[in-house]
Amino acid sequence: MIIKTISPVDGRVLAERTAATAAQIDETLQRARTAQREWRAVTLAERAAIIERFCGEFERRGAEIATGLSWQMGRPIRFAPSEVRGTLERARYMTAVAATALADVDPGPKPAFRRFIRREPLGVVFTVAAWNYPYLIAVNSVVPALMAGNAVVLKHSAQTPLCAEAFAECFAAAGLPVGLFQVLHLGHKDTEAVIRDPRIDFVAFTGSVAGGRTVQRVAAERFIGVGLELGGCDPVYVRADADVPHAVENIVDGAYFNSGQSCCGLQRLYVHASIYEDFTRGCTELIRAYQLGDPLDPQTTLGPLVRTAAAEAVRAQVQAAIEAGARPAIDERDFPRSKVGTAYLAPQLLLDAPANASVMREEIFGPVAGVMKVHSDAEAVAHMNDSPFGLTAAVWTRDAVAAEALGAQVQTGTWFMNRCDYLDPALAWVGVKDSGRGCTLSVLGYEHLTRPKSFHLRVST
Repeated sequence: MIIKTISPVDGRVLAERTAATAAQIDETLQRARTAQREWRAVTLAERAAIIERFCGEFERRGAEIATGLSWQMGRPIRFAPSEVRGTLERARYMTAVAATALADVDPGPKPAFRRFIRREPLGVVFTVAAWNYPYLIAVNSVVPALMAGNAVVLKHSAQTPLCAEAFAECFAAAGLPVGLFQVLHLGHKDTEAVIRDPRIDFVAFTGSVAGGRTVQRVAAERFIGVGLELGGCDPVYVRADADVPHAVENIVDGAYFNSGQSCCGLQRLYVHASIYEDFTRGCTELIRAYQLGDPLDPQTTLGPLVRTAAAEAVRAQVQAAIEAGARPAIDERDFPRSKVGTAYLAPQLLLDAPANASVMREEIFGPVAGVMKVHSDAEAVAHMNDSPFGLTAAVWTRDAVAAEALGAQVQTGTWFMNRCDYLDPALAWVGVKDSGRGCTLSVLGYEHLTRPKSFHLRVST
């Protein structure tokens, strides 16, 4: 099977890869298994030195990596380097905290006994990564898995195969032993076959809710762990006491960055009635200032969606929201590059969106947000929780005490105050409800990539 990558920039075939055969899959998994047996005995300091060399190589190739990112998934080149920086930040942080995260747990003294819990590697981690943040998503599991003593097999999206290969090239340049990090180009059925293989010990999946259900179903045939980072329809509440200009600037960026193709991008905006007009006016003005166009042009601030079919699906969701009563604030004619039958789509802000509108219920993977007027904290919280998703949520307010109290009531994996759409590697990245299960980043991320082993030693009689 030939896997083709079509660039959203101009529709060209950017890359073609032959999917791995059954024999190649078998060889890859066996190499991983064999290499991991030796890797688990390598000291943390040696592992960390290799990861740092990987980071140095990744940083050296930063401009090339950023350009490739724009060609593969359409992010404007002026923003693409931020993914390089973010990948390095996460890789270096997870390396720095490995000693703490993997340290033996001492339950306290007990006469005549020595007792401790040690975190041991699982074996081979299968990372299945998505295209929208291809490096940031993969690094969340790849680096801590290696630091914990595991081998990694990466299956990347068919849209971003070159990102997977760039990872492999950087690890090879860093001197990572052969077999510890490998890339497989696979179709869906072969991906399922790899999950079923007894040489796989953990699956880290990022993608759609439907994809997550399939991964969980297949993995359930075996007794292995699964990490699922799935969809979102993330809400924000702008309280009456918010700094409106600051809220406008941050929220528009949080909703439209990467053309809205972010699982933790803001989509549902609940705004207190007393500032609703000022807020929506400010958002509309800022959105109209976006430049939709060729992502390789440094002036472009909004690139195409990943493919034409994705743009058409978003158009349909926007139309459904309008039919449900939402009012479009943006005239598509203000964005000449936006045309039916292409991946280029104008941003849209849907005013007075009713609770049942698609924009307030479904994940819309595009440059669209809906706004609803609310009159109290309680009303805002009720709407924020009225969703099958729970990845991130945010509040804009000058009252930190109120923000923390509201955060305790909102069903979400991450709660922000006066910011959004940023993963601090020191904090756990988790989702609730249909946004997934498991945890990456922070010291807690290591718990899912290791297993506890108890040592109960009688040292005297």
